Amino acid sequence: MKNDKLESIKKLDFFKSLSTDQLIEVQSISNIVEYPKDSILYYENDSYNKIFFLVSGVLKVYKIDKFENEIFLYHINKNSLISELASLDKDSIYCYSNSEFMEDSVILEVNFTEFKRRFLAKNILNSEFINEILLKTHQLHCVVNRELVFDATAKVAFMLNDDLEMFNSLKRQNVSFMLHIQPETLSRVLKKLKRSNIIEVENSNVSILNKEQLESIIRGEQL
Repeated sequence: MKNDKLESIKKLDFFKSLSTDQLIEVQSISNIVEYPKDSILYYENDSYNKIFFLVSGVLKVYKIDKFENEIFLYHINKNSLISELASLDKDSIYCYSNSEFMEDSVILEVNFTEFKRRFLAKNILNSEFINEILLKTHQLHCVVNRELVFDATAKVAFMLNDDLEMFNSLKRQNVSFMLHIQPETLSRVLKKLKRSNIIEVENSNVSILNKEQLESIIRGEQL
């Protein structure tokens, strides 16, 4: 089991700068947990004294509005930090959203107090932490664009450009639900993109033919 844990840690780019001894130290303050599809990692307002890394699988991050409607935020893919860090001063990490596994997944849990003492306090992995926080900021920026700035065509173009594999793995109804557009609207947008030779659709599987034009739609340029 120890070897399995060490191998899981080595799969994460976050730890790739560490020596063998340092990796073993991470192993001593961490656990590997397997989660089945559709299970919950945490709910909004939960707090933990550990940080989560996604070794394998896919995690959906979402919020619930006052009418009990699910509001999709973003997906987290394997080889990523999951935890939403607002401060390094406290030992507990507060959860600002909910998270659900889209497929069977493997999580690395690391004791946050010990991680700070053994690594961050010694300026080890600090730049990796900053990069992960910047990535979270970018994800939230994309959420703002999708919900407040993008029209339906830009929403679809963004998901195709940013997460084509996920788009093709989901049913169209689920995609339209995530993008907060009607299924009929999604169908019209895909047909428009296909007529413009920006994408190809074969057996419900989308492939990108003109990435530059797809990105121009995201920037707000018209077809």
